Amino acid sequence: MQDKLDPKFITLFDRFTHGGMTRRDFMERLGAMAGSAAAAQSLLAVLENNYAQAATVAEDDPRLAAADQRFDGTAGYLVRPAAAATVPGAVIVIHENRGLNAHIRDVARRLALENFVVYAPDYLAALGGTPADADQARDMIGTLKPEAVLATSRAAFTALAALNATTGRVGAMGFCWGGGEVNRLAVVEPMLAAGVVYYGMQPKAGIENIRAPLLLHYAGLDDRINADMAGFEAALKAGGKVFEAHVYEGVNHAFNNDTNAARYDRAAADRAWSRTIAFFRKYLA
Repeated sequence: MQDKLDPKFITLFDRFTHGGMTRRDFMERLGAMAGSAAAAQSLLAVLENNYAQAATVAEDDPRLAAADQRFDGTAGYLVRPAAAATVPGAVIVIHENRGLNAHIRDVARRLALENFVVYAPDYLAALGGTPADADQARDMIGTLKPEAVLATSRAAFTALAALNATTGRVGAMGFCWGGGEVNRLAVVEPMLAAGVVYYGMQPKAGIENIRAPLLLHYAGLDDRINADMAGFEAALKAGGKVFEAHVYEGVNHAFNNDTNAARYDRAAADRAWSRTIAFFRKYLA
């Protein structure tokens, strides 16, 4: 579907999902582009995430132990291999600007099946938790204070580092908004063992403080995020930082999200996932 859909529709949707317009304005512009309100509704089914298709790993998969969990300063979803006494390390999974939804929970289960303890915090917990309405979740995330978000990330890091079932080494992985938050965590947390960023905003300051090895995944068609990519890489190189950066040509922002028919690209997602697992196994052992 991705290579058949006119990129102008994806660009408009990306602007909408990142707070550039209201849903009403978005639908009006989509209808004008598509030629009718009916055509806009048909496109919407392709452009929006379909969380009914999120579970590639069943919630009750017997290979996993999964439950909602509260730690000091956080609430979220904790998943671990059911049979393993110890695992290589732990990973914080930071959600997109749609909150801790079914897709992110599934990503956490996928990662746990690779023999990691995984914790996906709900950054909207203090506001009552992630709502079912994705637009509402986006608007709620827009109200969060940067210092509060970072405090949640650091609380999750501290909680995972203290778990007896791991090596004590903690990594972080994030998508879109969450990818940017992985970068921010790397700036302030010297003990972060590894960071994996999927199409996330680059930090504006403090790059010299980063100690964690970083794996950076970028979509080739993602002009918004990629605008600062070269500068970030140059700063990392100048500081002697350990990092890998991969650009997946011809794919869109959110190419890893398999609940989104318009933007998901299986080949790119599979390559990025393989690199992610190898990276975590290398640095969290």
